[in-house]
Amino acid sequence: MLNKYARGFFGKLFSPLARLLIKLGVSPDTVTIIGTLGVSIGALVFYPMGELFWGTVFITVFVFSDMVDGLMARMLNRSSSWGSFLDSTLDRLADAAVFAGVTIWFFTGGASVPIAVTALICLVLGMLVSYARAKAESLGCSADVGIAERSERLVAVLVFTGFTGLGLPPVVLLVVLILLAAASLVTVIQRILAVYRQTQVEA
Repeated sequence: MLNKYARGFFGKLFSPLARLLIKLGVSPDTVTIIGTLGVSIGALVFYPMGELFWGTVFITVFVFSDMVDGLMARMLNRSSSWGSFLDSTLDRLADAAVFAGVTIWFFTGGASVPIAVTALICLVLGMLVSYARAKAESLGCSADVGIAERSERLVAVLVFTGFTGLGLPPVVLLVVLILLAAASLVTVIQRILAVYRQTQVEA
């Protein structure tokens, strides 16, 4: 849903920046790497310090690099297996950093073991969601189904972590993380079933 309704708007919004970076000789891969570093620094430095709101603001600035590098690649008519691999791999790293940052804070200064544990579960399940699709595709199957896509998971954790930093009761973040974990688990099951059906047809 987020991809469907937001990509058109943000694509137009960031097109001028993408063109400027191309004129400056910056490559899409460079933008991908800088974006991942920015997200990781925001999540693993700001969050463990308890700066949940400003950490979210910092991360959000760099999250949009994921759209900018794609725009640049299309403008340059440059689509490669390497670029796709790099983008996908670093996306997983950035996602892991966000949930790891939340986990670290609530295991330490945030003093909420339930939130920390649930964030850790979300991290693991998020990786499993991505792995299930990647493994399916490596076998020649399709597993692009599920109710918990990356964009929705990332937006949810960033928004509610940021609001928690502004005074939102932590229990709200806990509920959101529980829902994300449940949605991720359902997505993994959906992808397993999708691949199972496809392999049985082939058999």
